[in-house]
Amino acid sequence: MKKGVLYFLILALCLGLLSGCGGKIQEGKTTITFQTWNPADYGPDSPIYQIIDSFEKENPDIHVEYVFTKSVAYQEHMRVELIDGDGPDVYGISTGSAFDTFRVFEEDLTPFCEREWGEDWKEIFLDSCLESVSGDDGRIYGLPLGQTYAGYMWADVDMLKQYGCEVPANYLDMKKTCQTLRENGQMPLAIGAKDSWMNLDMWMSIAADCDKDALYDAIEGKASFESEPLIESFRIWQDCFTSGVFQDKAVKMPIYDTINDMFQQDGKIPMITNGSWAMNMYTVSDERTRAVVDREGADHDVFLIDWNGDGKIAPITANPDVVLCMNPESTQKEAAFRFMDYLVNEGQDLLVNQYLEYMPSRADMELNVQGLSEDGQKNLNVIIENGKNNVAGPRGIKYEDLSLAVCNELKELAIGKITPEEAASQIEKISKETIR
Repeated sequence: MKKGVLYFLILALCLGLLSGCGGKIQEGKTTITFQTWNPADYGPDSPIYQIIDSFEKENPDIHVEYVFTKSVAYQEHMRVELIDGDGPDVYGISTGSAFDTFRVFEEDLTPFCEREWGEDWKEIFLDSCLESVSGDDGRIYGLPLGQTYAGYMWADVDMLKQYGCEVPANYLDMKKTCQTLRENGQMPLAIGAKDSWMNLDMWMSIAADCDKDALYDAIEGKASFESEPLIESFRIWQDCFTSGVFQDKAVKMPIYDTINDMFQQDGKIPMITNGSWAMNMYTVSDERTRAVVDREGADHDVFLIDWNGDGKIAPITANPDVVLCMNPESTQKEAAFRFMDYLVNEGQDLLVNQYLEYMPSRADMELNVQGLSEDGQKNLNVIIENGKNNVAGPRGIKYEDLSLAVCNELKELAIGKITPEEAASQIEKISKETIR
């Protein structure tokens, strides 16, 4: 009798009735898990649920179990799960250092892509996006789900006018505008400086404005971080904190759900730093956001400024926002890739053209956002134009130790613990030790 019970349990395990020898089965369906911080779960109307529902209707043999994990410590959380063998079938990861360091947990997708999309499949994606998901061996280890542009600032034009201000065109204008706002008891340019990624986004735009070649050559170890243009970028960054351009105690405030909510949902502050993805304020169903963004005569501007006084506005940086990876230990790889295929095609179309979560990563994708307000279309045009003609290079630093070093020194500069020269020196030390 005991042997019979044992046999039944083993059989149940292998059939997936308890948990997987061959993966889970739910009502005769193959279950795959998808874990990410983005696309986010911000309620039942979140677009990710529409995508999954549509996919399951077209693929009745597959059930997608969606696991949302907040962005705070997401990568560390995923690393632990994957090391322990408890990772999802499909997961999202950031480009750059995270994508490269996770390589052992990323299935080579090249054969899947070739089989599904043919020999010329690489033409489907924008070259810049494809470069970000390729390994040194030329193989593809992830699929780019949308592209984002960083380095932008956003302004509530009407609120600025209340204080006799206009959208700043250069750093001198910005300092004068922020001083006026402070004198009137208002917050200046607000940044979520508690978030290292936000600091890196803004500094890279400043540094690229000072000298984009100096920036990317230093990242690749071909030049020094102690060059004058990069030291100047550290001076400007630090001055934003010491001269009052950024708000007081900025290093203790995250962009989500603090700074962004104050601007987008409460309409209480006139300017924030945020990327192209903030365009989703024109599409989300949140009532607080709709009350601010859709109010009569609402006027918001996405903008860039000339940081170093050379007469040219700063460039932006660009990268796929989310890279979809397949867990090499997945027992449901065919079903997993079917879902990944759907996400970067039909799913991306929804995420871009209905919700403006990203800009396209596919070369063949037509940008055709429905029902966008005049204010929203104006800002979308600015983002599209800069995406075509004003991209300095990749967003972020793909070498993990170097990226951490830069983020650390930016925080130290923000609180006044070090000088720009000392920051450059410390980063250069790490750069020389970085294996590229």
